[in-house]
Amino acid sequence: MREEIMAPRSERGLQQEAAIKRLAERFSGQNMTYRITTLGCQMNAHDSEKLAGILSDAGFTEAEREEDADLVLYNTCCVRENAELKVYGRLGYLKGYKRRNPKMRIALCGCMMQEPTVVEKLNKSYPWVDLVFGTHNLYRFAELLEEMYDADRQVIELWDKADRIVEDLPSIRKHTFKASVNIMFGCDNFCTYCIVPYVRGRERSRKPEDILREIRTLADEGVREIELLGQNVNSYGKNLEEPVSFAKLLYEVSKIEGIDRIRFMTSHPKDLSDELIAAMRDCPKVCPHFHLPLQSGSDRILARMNRHYTKAQYLDIVRRLREAVPEIAVTTDIMTGFPGETEEDVEDTLSVIREARFDNAFTFIYSRRVGTPAASYPDQIPEETAKVWFDRIHKTLEDVMNARNTERIGKTLYVRAEEINSHDKSMLTGRSAENLLVHFKGDPSQIGRIIPVEIDEQMTYYLIGHPVGGPCNA
Repeated sequence: MREEIMAPRSERGLQQEAAIKRLAERFSGQNMTYRITTLGCQMNAHDSEKLAGILSDAGFTEAEREEDADLVLYNTCCVRENAELKVYGRLGYLKGYKRRNPKMRIALCGCMMQEPTVVEKLNKSYPWVDLVFGTHNLYRFAELLEEMYDADRQVIELWDKADRIVEDLPSIRKHTFKASVNIMFGCDNFCTYCIVPYVRGRERSRKPEDILREIRTLADEGVREIELLGQNVNSYGKNLEEPVSFAKLLYEVSKIEGIDRIRFMTSHPKDLSDELIAAMRDCPKVCPHFHLPLQSGSDRILARMNRHYTKAQYLDIVRRLREAVPEIAVTTDIMTGFPGETEEDVEDTLSVIREARFDNAFTFIYSRRVGTPAASYPDQIPEETAKVWFDRIHKTLEDVMNARNTERIGKTLYVRAEEINSHDKSMLTGRSAENLLVHFKGDPSQIGRIIPVEIDEQMTYYLIGHPVGGPCNA
């Protein structure tokens, strides 16, 4: 094993390791089970992998249903109100399960817990919740579990900000051949609708040597595809003692043997550099897919959102990306119903959709978040109006996506087989280099491999094809 992989564990990492060991000794022979439900973004999903890794090392096994679990954990999101309402709804059901199984413990963590009004509501209306912690102290999970079981009472620990980045936490991944790697945490953009900077904190970048060491370790374990995660990867490295750009990090990751695909999420248009576009062009391992949130096509609304770019600037970025990487797929986020939005603003958004020719998009109706500037704007949009605009945007997006996918019929895409298709066991489901969802005939032995697939049919949100030739890698 390479010397750089065997880095000394941090003090905090050693403390967690000791706590995990004590939990394992405590529950030895008791067949303790857990169930984690994750809401929100890829960052939350990756956090849940770490939480699952801690529980596994502590001797817990995953339960198929939360009603059968000894520990039920919800990793929460607060970006939209619906995610919060779902948590409150599930807590009501869990109260009944816990009554029938006094051994059950209920824990809540994640972004939603960083909101003071949420903790007040939990204290008042949900006293059967046993453990509450947030985004900044996730690495203390094992110690908090110890405290909860020792005290046999509700434990709440929430921090206003992170004190450090802790390396070396265990993790359980869904796939053996691909993994997510955090490169930074937090956000400094303060879009007027967004709660993330308040609950995830300010931007903090991991040291490049720690990131590269983690990826080398993953490669040695058989991982072939890496997704680099950050609230805004374009800002990576700016706050390090020795600043390193995200583009330079991509070049370094590309040198790691064993890794054949590199993805990343998410980029902010305001500081997307020519250097990054060049890295996309020059690094064959970096996948030709770029997720570039638009939010709105109206300059007036973009300014009100504090997004720091215009419609013209956004479209110029898309143009430059496609010139540098002709096969690139561009995906986006679009919001409607933002305070003060008008029919004219919606038409501006529709015009960007048609001109940018997005390959996919996440579309949302604005969700009012207490504590953000936009929540206090007087010109809130009625829900019924926002729904009409949402349907119009969604229909336009589908028309554009259908046209883009129709152009792919007859072409060969290189698809990593990820799992057996849930509807047809004779087929596999995977992602192309462009991050397009593709279904094709195959067998489980091909899972994890990259397969050349000729596209036969498009269904707006996915493609159907047939393998041509053998796998591209073993």
